[in-house]
Amino acid sequence: MLSEDVYHSIMDDVASLFVNDSSGHDIHHTKRVHDSAVTIQATEGGDIDIIRLASLLHDADDRKLFATENYSNARSIMVDHGISEDMQDAVIHVISQISFKGKDTIAPDTLEGMIVQDADRLDAIGAIGIGRAFAYGGKAGRAMYDPKEHHKEGMSESEYYSNEGTTINHFYEKLLLLKDMMNTETAKRVAEHRHSFMEGFLKEFYDEWYGTNQANL
Repeated sequence: MLSEDVYHSIMDDVASLFVNDSSGHDIHHTKRVHDSAVTIQATEGGDIDIIRLASLLHDADDRKLFATENYSNARSIMVDHGISEDMQDAVIHVISQISFKGKDTIAPDTLEGMIVQDADRLDAIGAIGIGRAFAYGGKAGRAMYDPKEHHKEGMSESEYYSNEGTTINHFYEKLLLLKDMMNTETAKRVAEHRHSFMEGFLKEFYDEWYGTNQANL
């Protein structure tokens, strides 16, 4: 197993990539994904080093944030910390399979990938997921909600990545789908509560938007 000093140093390197990030993909997101993945691993198993490294580096080359190729940020950080080439390949393999891509989304083919994907998805739903969705939408210049714009269904990978719909539509295009896409039993249990919270939020949002709860004023 890698030492805690190595992980702390990698965390510092990752933090430097996300300085001043306001899109919801900051170092705090990375830490939450890492901690969730470690918690899931304790029950589900899997190689802890691959899981921890992939969790810490899963956004290091995110196409929404960086114009890198071949996961060069993640590779560079691992090389700097003496991670073996075999482990680098295993980590990159995990990272390459975890993203949501509309109808082209895949389930990872390793337990480590399933755990990291679940941990990343858990941070996209619930109260923090709601906050992150609006943070990213604002950063990307997207409208919060437009009653005339209907959400899209069955988007391909290219359609999903090029989509510039409202933040509320994003709930239907991704966030509300994630509960049923969890891989591990541990994540499925957590996702149930967070999914219900999002449904409650949307109900309240529409009530306030359309004035159906004005009697409470």
